[in-house]
Amino acid sequence: MDKLLIRGGRRLAGEIEIAGAKNAALPILCAGLLSADTLVLSNVPRLQDVATMQKLLRQMGLAIEDKGTALELCGRDVSKLEAPYEMVKTMRASILVLGPLLARFGEAKVSLPGGCAIGSRPVDQHIKGLQAMGAEIHIEAGYIHAKAKRLKGARIVTDMITVTGTENLMMAAVLADGVTVLENAAREPEVSDLANLLVAMGAQIEGIGSDRLVVTGVSALHGATHPVIADRIETGTFLCAVAAAGGDVRLKNARADLLDAVFDKLRETGAVLTSGDDWIRVQMAGRPKSVSVRTTEYPGFPTDMQAQLMALNCIAEGSSRVTETIFENRFMHVQELNRLGASIEVDGHTAVVHGVNKLVGAPVMATDLRASASLVIAGLAAEGETQIDRIYHLDRGYDRMEIKLSAVGADIQRIR
Repeated sequence: MDKLLIRGGRRLAGEIEIAGAKNAALPILCAGLLSADTLVLSNVPRLQDVATMQKLLRQMGLAIEDKGTALELCGRDVSKLEAPYEMVKTMRASILVLGPLLARFGEAKVSLPGGCAIGSRPVDQHIKGLQAMGAEIHIEAGYIHAKAKRLKGARIVTDMITVTGTENLMMAAVLADGVTVLENAAREPEVSDLANLLVAMGAQIEGIGSDRLVVTGVSALHGATHPVIADRIETGTFLCAVAAAGGDVRLKNARADLLDAVFDKLRETGAVLTSGDDWIRVQMAGRPKSVSVRTTEYPGFPTDMQAQLMALNCIAEGSSRVTETIFENRFMHVQELNRLGASIEVDGHTAVVHGVNKLVGAPVMATDLRASASLVIAGLAAEGETQIDRIYHLDRGYDRMEIKLSAVGADIQRIR
């Protein structure tokens, strides 16, 4: 099992290229099930989760050809309408095949999903919405069995804001009979990226980027060409890394307009941020200042950046409060950060972080995707050697992180 070895205390300088967004690429790959024509996708990140999704879709009959800088998808020969447990257990995003299969083929059998152990992320909102569109659904032996001759438009109000729920229901609605209105829809940029692809394929969607999506169903979708948006979470992670370790780094293929809440918090820490249409520059000269944060749905501060900002707060001047409102089990990195000398106390959904003058390297263990990124940031800022175990979590969401950090001066290497 691979590990990362980091010798901290080195300032970062240079340039890093940001990959395409994992959380946009996964639903966009599933959209290939909606059409018999060819989709050409560019800026698709090379990640473990993306490889797992491709494997799942291929076994369903979706043809996927790697063209080097792009993927070509063709859904002409899709015939196996099942997502088995063996393929789904490591990745919750597999639930995103449910809507497309049901919409185009009228049938789907999908295993209840697995993924990071950061708290309950129920699929009941997906099921409730599809039932409102006329689907017959029952759960048996860990599988969702769904059938519908043709889905029908409906007004769907979800009990909570759910990103994958919005994506699944939107993909189902584009081929439904009539108009579907999704109230309380997720507004994340990755949802909008999927919607823009669907429109390019011939779908009719109004309200993209808002919490109310109006989808008028069409009889069929055609092929399209689409670039996946830049990964705002990878971008934010590297911004926090520079703010913690110090330095001057330019991020290429980065979208500053997707990171307003993160920018505001990093500027409070003392980081200097400048940006253009497709680049961001981050500079940090001294010790960061502590900053409190509360996670919430987009456009608020993202839960996927909570652990990384907490790592920055560990070595910041002063104390801060980090409140997690999205997932109830997302403080598992606290114990590992404290092993590095951090001073963090958890009280329910809030962590109180008392900044220390320095962290000291130690062996630590990644518990989930974003927790592993927080340990990398802490390791870069710590004195001595930090060894991070179970980095397969990191590989699920970051494209060659150690190579990108090495290129800007970090002393980091993968141990196989």
